[in-house]
Amino acid sequence: MSGLFTEKAPVKINLSLKVKGRRHDGYHELQSLVVFVDCGESLRAEAAAALSLNITGPFAGLLAGEQNNLVLEAVRLFDEYTGLTTSAEFTLDKQVPVASGIGGGSADAAAALRLLCRYHDHPVKSHALAALGLCIGADVPVCLEARPALMWGKGELLTRLDTLPDFWLVLVNPRVAVSTAEVFKALDAAPLAEKEEGPDVPDFVDLAALVGWLIAHGNDLEAPAKTIAPAIADVLAALSATDGCKLARMSGSGATCFGLYADEASATRAAAALRVTHPDWWVAAAPRI
Repeated sequence: MSGLFTEKAPVKINLSLKVKGRRHDGYHELQSLVVFVDCGESLRAEAAAALSLNITGPFAGLLAGEQNNLVLEAVRLFDEYTGLTTSAEFTLDKQVPVASGIGGGSADAAAALRLLCRYHDHPVKSHALAALGLCIGADVPVCLEARPALMWGKGELLTRLDTLPDFWLVLVNPRVAVSTAEVFKALDAAPLAEKEEGPDVPDFVDLAALVGWLIAHGNDLEAPAKTIAPAIADVLAALSATDGCKLARMSGSGATCFGLYADEASATRAAAALRVTHPDWWVAAAPRI
């Protein structure tokens, strides 16, 4: 195999996140409306004598020495499933914070699976690729396609939403890593009483309808995450105070929060203002994909 192969890794934003209960298998039953934004995270691969992974970018240092990077886990599972052997030098450009509630690692793993199909010219059916992704992590299947989705179960059950209105997001992380396991422990959800049915698929006629639905469907992990990382409350207050912010909320298990804006001008002004008032925070503005 020759040539350079590249793949973007858009990050996942949980616009809503309902925890229905703790399952018998140790996972939690969830319902979440998710969208994706391109924050510049990418993966590339070039033929080499052996498999390797280099990590670059502003957050590369946080992954230095990591032995079980999800990109390499994706390669191992892909090779086991296909019977192929991947000898390539991978380079992950890490542009988003680590352990930040926006599925960066899952997005990287999903990008690796897509890239491997092209690298080997070996297409894998979507359901099989999703099954491989689920072996890596519950968020990987939804990240295989950077399209809005309603997800439930432990994250493996999906309905894509092709009529979501357009909007912009400002993402803010106070540079605080939050453990997902610790947040779920603090939530202390009750055992799931019975098998949950699939959720009703909402129909959003415009942005106002989406915002109204989101106001009624929050993030159950936000309150426990604030007890672990109080800076989350500061980020939400700062986002809420920006002009044009329709909604401010934490994504996933935190600590990244988002502000929702109707257009690019409002979002870029808000992001610029936050960078001035809080230069130590990570701030990014992007449209939902």
